[in-house]
Order: sequence, then C-alpha cells, then structure tokens
Amino acid sequence: MAGKVYLIGAGPGDPDLLTVRALRLLQAAAVVVHDRLVSPEIMALTPPAARRIPVGKAAGLHSVPQDRINRMLADLAREGHDVIRLKGGDPLIFGRGSEEAEHLAAAGIPYAYVPGITAAQGAACSTGVPLTHRGLATGVRYVTGHRARDAALDLDWQGLADPDTTLVVYMGAANMAEIAAWLIAAGMPVDLPVLAVAHATTPREMRMPSTLAQIGADLARTPLEAPVLFIVGHVAGLYASAALPLPRELRAAHLRLVGHG
Repeated sequence: MAGKVYLIGAGPGDPDLLTVRALRLLQAAAVVVHDRLVSPEIMALTPPAARRIPVGKAAGLHSVPQDRINRMLADLAREGHDVIRLKGGDPLIFGRGSEEAEHLAAAGIPYAYVPGITAAQGAACSTGVPLTHRGLATGVRYVTGHRARDAALDLDWQGLADPDTTLVVYMGAANMAEIAAWLIAAGMPVDLPVLAVAHATTPREMRMPSTLAQIGADLARTPLEAPVLFIVGHVAGLYASAALPLPRELRAAHLRLVGHG
C-alpha cells in the first residue's frame, strides 16, 4: 500500500513558528525531502534515524529538477513510506506545492497540505515593520523576483507601481536592481523606502534599510546571503522607529551594514 505525502510549510526559519501539526509530523518522520532554505534549527527536529534527502535550489543552480522531485515523491510513497516534503515558508506561496500535488494526484498517491507562516509575515513580525498600516498601505502584494530557468522578468510593472500598496519581493536578491529600475520607470517614487531582510526570524537575520533608487547599489556593496525578502513601500519607512532588536551577536554586524561600512 502506498504511503502518504505531506507537503509541509516549515515557515520562515524559527522552529517556534511551526504549526503543531507540522511539528508532530516532523518528529515522527521516516523520510524527509527538504529544500535548501529550511533552517538547520528546524531540520534538527527530525528524528536522527530519519532519511534526509536534500533537493534544494539556488539561483542559477538547480541541483534537482522539479520533475525529478515530483517523481521522487511518488516513488518513495509507492515504497510504502509516509513522506515529509518540507518547504521553507508556505507550500502554496512560491513553494511549488501545487505542482507536486498535481503529480501525486495523477499518480494516485494520497497527499495533504500543512500550511506554514510565509516569509513576508515572519519578516514583518521579526523586524516590527507592518505589511499594511492605516494611512500608509491599504493592501499588500507578493511577487517573485526570479523566474524559472532564469527567464526574463515580465511582471506587470504598471500594475505593481502603486505606492499605496506594499510590495513584497521573494527571491529577488539577484534581480533587485533591475526590479527597482522597472518600478521607478513605471512611476514609483525614487525615495520610496525598501527594507531587505535576510534569514528572517532566525539567529542569522540581517536587515538592510534603503530606498528604491539605492537598493541595487547597497546590495552590490554589501551582498546579503539568501534567502532575502524585500518589503517595498511606505511601511518600510517605519523601520527606524518600529525596529525590533536583532539577536545580540548580530547587532554589531547590523550596525556596520546599516552604515554600509
């Protein structure tokens, strides 16, 4: 009898932000197929005897193609295993969870989604910068800053260039300079605040406040290690007054980053 595949969102990195269901399944896991961006703190919650299969992707380097991951999940389930498919954030927000679910459904393999806190929510709460705020942002939009197979970005720049809507850019570190240029060309103010957050909610979290005109140069001067998320909009301007503290061991490095020293 085939096992079941659980498509689990690991959240932004802090183990305390896992759902109770995700934690229960992880602690009983026999097989874990995990992404590169799942934090080591969360991987440490899996049983020592569990089989761990990394299938992570990085910009320009796709170690395991998506179609092979799809087949792997089905094959492992056919062997009788209940399979944990562990993804950073939420499996249904830029997580390709639905692509894997489609393959499993076509193969007759049972599956279930386990939601996770997406990186935008985690970054907002760890930094103190809201995604919506009365008088500053009436809505929020999530977009990807990276296309499959490194295809050209063809986003609706005119539709995205609304200064009253917070724009959250996932996976955009390599292309943020280009994204900023397109948004400015579409009418976004050059001085619109931007907050870049790397490794949100983890002990490695770093933050870079900037503006739309400056973010590309700031990243070139001081690159941030992926995963990096960008909050673009007036709400990012609250960072100076609303910022929550970083872990003590990172504060000196953060001060150098803010000063671009």
